[in-house]
Amino acid sequence: MKWEGILIDPIGALVAVLVFEFISVGGGGEFTKTALVEFGKIVLFGSTFGFTFAHAINFAINRKLVPHYLLNVFALAAVLGVFVLSDSFAHESGLLAVVVMGMVLGNSKSKYLKELLYFKESLSILLISILFILLSANINMEDLILIYNWKTALLFGIVLLLRPIGVFLSTRNSNLKLNEKIFISWVGPRGIVAAGIASLFGIKLVENGVEGAEYITPLVFMIVLGTVLLNATTARLFARIVGVFLEKSSGILIIGASEVSQIIGTYLKENNRHVVLIDSNHTNIAKAKSLGLEALTTDIYSETLEDNIELNDIGFLMALTGSSDINNYAINKFKDHFGENGAFRLVTEDEKNDPENNPKEGLFSHTDDFALLTKISKQYPSINEISIHDKQHYIKLIEITELDKNRIPLFLKDLNGKLNIISSFSKDVGDMEKGFKLVFLGKPITNEELGLPV
Repeated sequence: MKWEGILIDPIGALVAVLVFEFISVGGGGEFTKTALVEFGKIVLFGSTFGFTFAHAINFAINRKLVPHYLLNVFALAAVLGVFVLSDSFAHESGLLAVVVMGMVLGNSKSKYLKELLYFKESLSILLISILFILLSANINMEDLILIYNWKTALLFGIVLLLRPIGVFLSTRNSNLKLNEKIFISWVGPRGIVAAGIASLFGIKLVENGVEGAEYITPLVFMIVLGTVLLNATTARLFARIVGVFLEKSSGILIIGASEVSQIIGTYLKENNRHVVLIDSNHTNIAKAKSLGLEALTTDIYSETLEDNIELNDIGFLMALTGSSDINNYAINKFKDHFGENGAFRLVTEDEKNDPENNPKEGLFSHTDDFALLTKISKQYPSINEISIHDKQHYIKLIEITELDKNRIPLFLKDLNGKLNIISSFSKDVGDMEKGFKLVFLGKPITNEELGLPV
């Protein structure tokens, strides 16, 4: 739905341009050919100018040819310049040019992209607000009365019917569930681009004397207003009704994508937990992705991490990096946002030597730091499970892991398969039943260590 919202506006605008060209050219044997040629010019010049100038702007910014304090002004001037230049070669191609330019820049590796993104967001809110006011001011009450009849209601019903047909056809081979498709079918409000294009072309067609053109602008405004009031305001309620509303945050965010994190992340994924790894190291992220894990290349100090929509179901935070400063920073900054059900980090060297003052957010045990985790993951790169009889048996197993430094307790698995993260207070757990399992990294526990027959 996010990508639909981004891409559908320029696609819709270009289709509107094509239809406008068909109407404007009028009858005759050559009108179809002429309209298609005009449309081809729009696509050609828009794509070419957008792609070329995006790389040119990126080159200028990265080479610091533009002073930092003029970065936002330069970007805005470049967007307006590309829009006008492309439009001068092919009328109505400017919109496509700036959309392509934005997509290319958005996928570049520019370190200044974040600053431009903040500026764009602020500018978008301001301009869209102004545009809504200007377009609304262009509508007279007489225009709205003109469409006050049963045909308008019929058109609105057709719009509501076409949306689910389009959704189900376009997602027929996707992994979306039925209730998710139904929800997407319901949430389809039309926005400012539709209103803007309709207002522009409606006025032009009225000036050209096209019959019925006076209905276009008020009809589109009715569709925009109706879908926003009906679909957008009821989206939350409808999400609950069809069962796509997020009731609990059980996902796990792992800070650091080292080999240890990859092993733990793979186990969590195999046990039906949504797990996301983040790291600024591209090699670690690439390796994690090759294992089928969801991994994001990002800086822990980035201000955009909390706005990432892919992390909306995260409720647990595990900081597993080799830097105690980064682990502490992650806990302090993100525990309220991503760690509502639990935020944990590896103990520091000082805390490792002072178990009495071990922090409650300490992860796994008071002796398990990053160096030990890394060592064990190289010697025994597997995660084991062992059944628990009762709480005393669990405590004994924890003591075994403490005596042998080749094992680290990770999770407690209940009868329903739910995994609970073991903190550094590993013996301080609630009641448990026979059938619970201790999940640990490292060397398997032998029957001899358990006092059982070999």
